[in-house]
Amino acid sequence: MNRRLGVLISGRGSNLQALIDASREGRLDATIVVVISNRDDVQGLERARAAGIDALTISHRGWPSRDDHDRAIVRELRARDVGLVCLAGYMRLVGAPLLDAYPNAILNIHPSLLPAFPGVDPQRQAIEHGVRVSGVTVHFVTSELDNGPIVLQRAVPVVEGDTPDTLAARILIEEHKAYPEAVSMVLAGGWRIEGRRFVRSASAGSASPSPLRAGS
Repeated sequence: MNRRLGVLISGRGSNLQALIDASREGRLDATIVVVISNRDDVQGLERARAAGIDALTISHRGWPSRDDHDRAIVRELRARDVGLVCLAGYMRLVGAPLLDAYPNAILNIHPSLLPAFPGVDPQRQAIEHGVRVSGVTVHFVTSELDNGPIVLQRAVPVVEGDTPDTLAARILIEEHKAYPEAVSMVLAGGWRIEGRRFVRSASAGSASPSPLRAGS
C-alpha cells in the first residue's frame, strides 16, 4: 500500500482538514493527492483547493446505476495511483466496484463506538438509548454499513444535559485526532485481518494505537 491518499467527501470536510493538517505537520506520513465529492459547492472542496490538492465533483446523479458512479470514482483514484481511500463525511454507500478495486484499503470514521449506533444520527441514538459513553470508530469499509474491522476507537463520555449537537461537538474533537492516527497505523503495515479483527504484529511500525479512553 503506497502513501497516496484519496479522500471522498459530501460536505464540510472537517475530517479532511484534520488529515491535511496532520500531513502538513508531519504527524501523518502520507500525501492527499485527490479529494472527490459527490456534491458540488461544498466546503470540503474549498478546503482541498486551498491546500493545493486536486479536487473534483463526481455527482451521484445521472448515472445508469450506482456501480457506474463508483466506477467513475475508481478511474479517478487509479489515475492518481491512490493506495488508500479515506471516507470523510461521505454520505454514500460504497459499492462493489470500489470495494473490489481497494480491498482492505478503504477507511471510514463514524461518531459512535461501533457496533453500537451505526447509520445516521448516532449521537441522537446514543442519548435516546441512555448510554454513558459514546465515541468514535475508524474502521475498514465493507459491503455492510458501518460493519467492517475496527482499526481504532476513542471513548467520549455522555454527560448530563447533553444534546445531539453538544455530544457531536465533543466527539468531533476526538475524530480529528483519531483519523490521522488510524491512517498512520494502516500505512505502517504489519497488520492482518482475522475474521472481523484488525490485528497488528509486535513488529508493526511506530504508529501505536491509543487505548480506548475518555476524550478530553
